[in-house]
Amino acid sequence: MRVIDLTHALTPSMPVYPGAEPPVIRQAATVERDGFAEKWFGIYSHTGTHIDAPAHMLPGAPTLDQLGIDRFVGRGRVVDVSARGEIGVAALADLGDAEFILFHTGWDRLWGQEGYYSGFPVLSLEAAQWLGQRGLKGVGFDAISADPVGSEGFENHLALFRAGLILIENLTGLEQLTGKPFLFSCLPLKVEAGDGSPVRAVAILD
Repeated sequence: MRVIDLTHALTPSMPVYPGAEPPVIRQAATVERDGFAEKWFGIYSHTGTHIDAPAHMLPGAPTLDQLGIDRFVGRGRVVDVSARGEIGVAALADLGDAEFILFHTGWDRLWGQEGYYSGFPVLSLEAAQWLGQRGLKGVGFDAISADPVGSEGFENHLALFRAGLILIENLTGLEQLTGKPFLFSCLPLKVEAGDGSPVRAVAILD
């Protein structure tokens, strides 16, 4: 078994969605002073590699703790859209029996740079609605959002949330999985009424 990490590290200097604040990570205790080491975290629920629950944007929709644990693990497939602008339905022709579709845009190479926030490929609304009809558990991106930064309508988010899907954003390393079958896991923190959570996303290959 081989496990591939698809997660960005949490650091105080990491990129965050415009308008959000970077995480605060403080050394609260040290072995030398206190006999044990412990960190204090102050963090938005949609920081770094994270999950969006449908409740992120839909009133009354399921929160993370209301979803079964099986909703965060399933067969994955990577779709390479690194040479595209808008991602249309034609790019989604062969999804097989996948439960998670992960889009390799290549934007993770810009992590920490200004270019990370703009120009990444996004789904057309038609493609987002099409994915919502496929019985998937979730859709993921190695970019900061399922919609362009600055979107006011968040059409792709809403189309996928209305279909009951979770979204995983800010993935990395997806190019390693193109054309390979794998098990995808994105277990969130079990936060009461959680609208989102950082995750340790991984791919498990036989």
